[in-house]
Amino acid sequence: MKRRPRAPRAVEPSRVSPRDVLSEAVAGLVQRPGRSALTALGTVLGVGAFVAVLGLTATASARVDSRFDLLTATEVTVEDVARERDEFAGPGFPADADARIERLGGVRHAGVLWTVRLAPGTTVRAAPVGGGAAGERIDVVAASPGALRAAVPRVAQGRLYDEFASATAQPVAVLGASVAARLGITTLQTRPAVFIGDEPFVVAGIVDDVRRRPDVLMSVTVPRTTAERIWGPPESGAARMLVATETGAARQIADEAPVALRPDHPEYLKAVPPPDPRTLRAGVTGDLDQLFLLLAAVCLVIGAVGIANTTLVAVLERTGEIGLRRALGARGRHITAQFLMESGVLGMLGGLVGTALGVSTVIGVALVRDWTPVVHPATAAAAPAIGLATGVLAGLYPAWRAARIEPAEALRH
Repeated sequence: MKRRPRAPRAVEPSRVSPRDVLSEAVAGLVQRPGRSALTALGTVLGVGAFVAVLGLTATASARVDSRFDLLTATEVTVEDVARERDEFAGPGFPADADARIERLGGVRHAGVLWTVRLAPGTTVRAAPVGGGAAGERIDVVAASPGALRAAVPRVAQGRLYDEFASATAQPVAVLGASVAARLGITTLQTRPAVFIGDEPFVVAGIVDDVRRRPDVLMSVTVPRTTAERIWGPPESGAARMLVATETGAARQIADEAPVALRPDHPEYLKAVPPPDPRTLRAGVTGDLDQLFLLLAAVCLVIGAVGIANTTLVAVLERTGEIGLRRALGARGRHITAQFLMESGVLGMLGGLVGTALGVSTVIGVALVRDWTPVVHPATAAAAPAIGLATGVLAGLYPAWRAARIEPAEALRH
């Protein structure tokens, strides 16, 4: 009696749980701790740079806001556009422009200023003859006392000239610290003078810092009335008024200034209010983000290349192990999952360490600069995920190479 042939037993597909893949990946990393640490270093730097960049940008943006409130939000500039409106119009600013604006509510200081146009060859000297500041030309700025005060200067020696000196057109001058150094003036105890061309001016004070109009530090500043007496009125459009206001009053002052100065022809003057703080903040933040995020992206690319290179070397070194696993029933997708898990774990660890490093950097810089550190929670939460994604992307090619290794060929090696 013939026996009926048995039907072939179906081979069950190999199954590997995610837990098994994770344990194998961790075991592969722990076997080479030094290499794993060096491989993750690129991701640490990239993610750390990412967190530090966004944190420092947010911190700097907050700092910009505070500086904006102190300076830019309280500054109004009034320009002379009389000749643009009327060819035969005279100067746009009246003689008592300072007093008219300072009577407005919310104005701290205000004054007219312009750069004097000197005759060709006119130099500034510290002696009646020779010594023209090493042959370099020095600008001369005509400014009323209110304009000097609106610039918020810090006087190193002497004092600023006052309304009496301006009303009587006194030949006095205020020097920037760099100009005084170029002219060899180090002290005011000897009552030094400077010569603009052939005109002598007694040095009333030396300014070493200003919060507005930094060109004052590089110039010789004389009273407006003195400049008009010696060199004549300013050219059309050259003069402008600087107004320092209380916080929140700048836009109102910008609306009122032309009418207060020239009620007969307010169109002869153009008031420029401070820019919108939201626009300024967005511009500064956007520029910083683009610059530093590019550097963070470069670091992440370097980290990804490092992970890909190390994982590929590990695939070549573990060819025998891969062949043995395939011979015992592991499928190609299992090998792919193992190496992707290894590279992903490296990337995630690098992301965690990089996040801690970036946050520490932001806090350290803020403490040194006496700022308030700002790190958005979404940034700290997304950074490890970015590290994980970098590791997985970097491990795609090595994992694909490992999955294509033939078991018989691998066992021969």
